Amino acid sequence: MVRLFSAYGQEDRWLFVVGLVASLFSRLVALVPPLVLGVAIDALFTPGTETAYRLPIVPDGSLPSTPEGQLWLSLGLIVGASILTVGLSWAQGVSLSLYSNRVQHAIRTDTYATMQRLDTSFFDDKQTGEVMSILNSDVRNLREFLGSTLSGAVQLVVSAVGIGAVLFWLNAQLAAVTLVAMPVLVVFTVAFMRTIRPRYRALRASVGDLNTRLENNLSGIEVIKTSNTEVYEDGRIEDASWDYYLKTWAVAKLEYFYQPGMELAANVAFAATFAIGGYWLVTESPGFIGGGEALRVGEFVTFLFMTQRFVDPLAGAGRIVNSYENARASGERIFGLTDLPVTVVDGENAVDLGHVEGRIEYDDVSFAYEEGRPVLTDVSFVAEPGETVALVGPTGAGKSTAAKLLLRLYDITDGSVRLDGVDVREATLDSLRRAVGYVSQDVYLFDGTVRENLVYGAFDATESEMVAAAKAAEAHEFVTELPDGYDTRIGERGIKLSGGQRQRLSIARAMLQDPDVLVLDEATSAVDTETELLIQRALTRLTEDRTTLVIAHRLSTIRRADRILVLEGGRVVERGTHDELVDSGGLYATLWGVQAGEFDQLDEAAVARLVRERADD
Repeated sequence: MVRLFSAYGQEDRWLFVVGLVASLFSRLVALVPPLVLGVAIDALFTPGTETAYRLPIVPDGSLPSTPEGQLWLSLGLIVGASILTVGLSWAQGVSLSLYSNRVQHAIRTDTYATMQRLDTSFFDDKQTGEVMSILNSDVRNLREFLGSTLSGAVQLVVSAVGIGAVLFWLNAQLAAVTLVAMPVLVVFTVAFMRTIRPRYRALRASVGDLNTRLENNLSGIEVIKTSNTEVYEDGRIEDASWDYYLKTWAVAKLEYFYQPGMELAANVAFAATFAIGGYWLVTESPGFIGGGEALRVGEFVTFLFMTQRFVDPLAGAGRIVNSYENARASGERIFGLTDLPVTVVDGENAVDLGHVEGRIEYDDVSFAYEEGRPVLTDVSFVAEPGETVALVGPTGAGKSTAAKLLLRLYDITDGSVRLDGVDVREATLDSLRRAVGYVSQDVYLFDGTVRENLVYGAFDATESEMVAAAKAAEAHEFVTELPDGYDTRIGERGIKLSGGQRQRLSIARAMLQDPDVLVLDEATSAVDTETELLIQRALTRLTEDRTTLVIAHRLSTIRRADRILVLEGGRVVERGTHDELVDSGGLYATLWGVQAGEFDQLDEAAVARLVRERADD
């Protein structure tokens, strides 16, 4: 929590100070009415006494000398203090609300920006729902702590100190009776904090798990429906929700023990004050307290009012501690995310690539997602400017991984990847990813209009440039037939479009970004023959005069590649043109025969090897 204050909201710290000062003075001013009321009762309303009208801090000479003047002063002080308390409470609420919401905004945007720059491996392991839980509910918990809990804690401290001081000023012996419960409450609170802290950590983790399950199911609702697994998923959601319930109840039952305990101790203190003070007032001088001095009626009334104002904040201490521990657990999760190390970053002397010719070199490249389990081993090849190099092979051979290393989505384990002679680790990420365009099989379109998705990454593109790119990508015709043309909303992930339409929009987007080098990751593997023809025509335009890496399962799409590399088990086992590889009778020839339907001509040993490859995957 200390880090929270030091890292965020410094430019708005004045709002925080205003809120705390207003909170402090609102509590102090709230003590004026009961104090004035007690003085007025003893000096003006109790017959047979000669108690002087005196107020703490105020010089006696500045007070009215007549009963009427003292009455009107008392009324003015009570009304004025009440109005001032309301005004201070308003100032406290507005300033702390502004401060907490601005800090919430800063934390959320900073956490998102940090998360977005984490290594790709983070997103391979992290569930979306858990990250969303951190960005939403955990950040919100911090806002609630800053907006209300902190001021409540300040008010509690001010009330304890201020009321304690007034009570001891009025009557030290009776004050000792009122405050005798304080040590018990402190010990009780410390024990509660130590016990509830791990429970809140478990609760925040459970929230992330539940959000992950809900997010996964909503994203996969079509699979759930077509697989007729609604009942199965009902059970999984019920299990996740039940775990959340158990974690919530583990926190709640401790709260339900602590909160009533605090209220009981505080009310016992009030009852003891009432009983002993009342007995003292009735008997005038009980033997065990008072020392023979009389307790005045107004003094006793002030004690009761003050004690009640002391008891209420103490009874609410449970809510303050509870909110603090919740915010603390959320803060741990937020800073746990932002403190994750990032390895794929710009080097100390990183260079801006600017315009590149497009010469790609892989020099003995090896890579492993996990130590001891290599995905690529000693991969070497060169793609000259303007050439198309295709990577093919069985599933899991490392094709897509090899292409992603060019973009530095991951950093290689050994060897080097160079673009125009510059090791990609020595180039700025911004210039590298500006130079290399990526079109994936798994097209992602944002929930927005066709126009917004097309110009994404090329935000300054003109209308004519956008339309030209759509035409070149074979997308303009179907876009103009949509209800609102380029302004048609296409839904989350482009759900309102077909797979081929989404793919053509992604190609148009790549054309607008105009990269010098292009990576095509199985861009036509999931479409029909007619759509593949349209996409291939679009890709031909896109790859013209660009160095292109193509990952393909459909070998018909890469027949005209300048060079084809066949990967198996993370190694390059064959290389050449299509005709050369077919004639060689190796793995490529076997794959080609499978896709061409020439099953009777396949080599049995080659087929057996493919079966083993799939089994290993």
